[in-house]
Amino acid sequence: MKFTGTDNYVATEDLQMAVNAAVTLQRPLLIKGEPGTGKTLLAEEVAKSLGKRLIQWHIKSTTKAQQGLYEYDAVSRLRDSQLGDDKVHDIRNYIKKGKLWEAFAADEQVVLLIDEVDKADIEFPNDLLVELDKMEFFVYETGETIVTKHRPIVIITSNNEKELPDAFLRRCFFHYINFPDRDTMKQIIAVHYPNLSQRLVKEALDIFFDVRKIPGLKKKPSTSELIDWLKLLMADDIPDDILKSRDPSKAIPPLYGALVKSEQDVHLLERLAFMTRRANR
Repeated sequence: MKFTGTDNYVATEDLQMAVNAAVTLQRPLLIKGEPGTGKTLLAEEVAKSLGKRLIQWHIKSTTKAQQGLYEYDAVSRLRDSQLGDDKVHDIRNYIKKGKLWEAFAADEQVVLLIDEVDKADIEFPNDLLVELDKMEFFVYETGETIVTKHRPIVIITSNNEKELPDAFLRRCFFHYINFPDRDTMKQIIAVHYPNLSQRLVKEALDIFFDVRKIPGLKKKPSTSELIDWLKLLMADDIPDDILKSRDPSKAIPPLYGALVKSEQDVHLLERLAFMTRRANR
C-alpha cells in the first residue's frame, strides 16, 4: 500500500513521495517544518491510511533514550525484597517496557512516532543510533536481546530547535514540510470546513498571509492557528464584508488572539497601525 494522504490530511506529492520512500528504504522518516504544519498529525494519518497501529513517544526535555527501550526499577525490587515479596525472584517484574520495545515486540508492523526529537538533550539521537539502525537492543538485567518481529515504520519529527547529529541524519530519510501555499491552504480549509463561504476564505487568507509577511514578527501564525481563527470567525458569525472592509489603519485583525501569540507581536502590529494612520493624514 502507498500513502496518498487521507480525507482528513492534505499531503503534497513531495510529502507522499517522502513517506513512501522511507517505507521502501526501511529508514526512519525525519520530518521538519514550522510548528503547526501537521508533522505529528502526519504519523496519525499514515497509520490510519495504511491500516496500522500507531505507537507514540512524545519527547520532553528530560526524556532519555533508555526510556524508549526499557527502565529497570531497582528501588521497587529492593523494597519488595525487604518485605519478603516472592516476585523479587523474577527480575522481569521490575522492567518497564518502553515505546521502542513495544514497537519491536508487536505481532504486526506498526507506525512508531518519535515526536519532537529536538526537545531532548543533544546526545539523545546518538543514543538511539544502533537501535534504530539494527532494530534490536540488549537487556542487561535479563541477558536477552530484543529483536524486532516486524520492522516498524518510524516517523521522527523536529521543530528545528536544535541541530541533529550527522550520524543520526545519515540514517534517516529527510523531508521538510514547506509552509502551504495559498492553493494548498484552501484544500486544507476545505477538509475542515467544506461548507465555508469562499468569500470568507479569500478574505481570511488575505489577512492571514499579510500577517505572516510582516517583518520582525516573533511567531508567524501557522496552519493550525488559521483553522482555529476561522472556527472563531464562524462561531461569532462575523460577516465576510467585515474582513474585506477592515480599516487597514487598525492593523490587528478581529479575534487576533487566535493568530498572534505574543505581546511583542501585538505591539508590532499596533506600531504599524500607528504609522499607517500618520501616513494617511
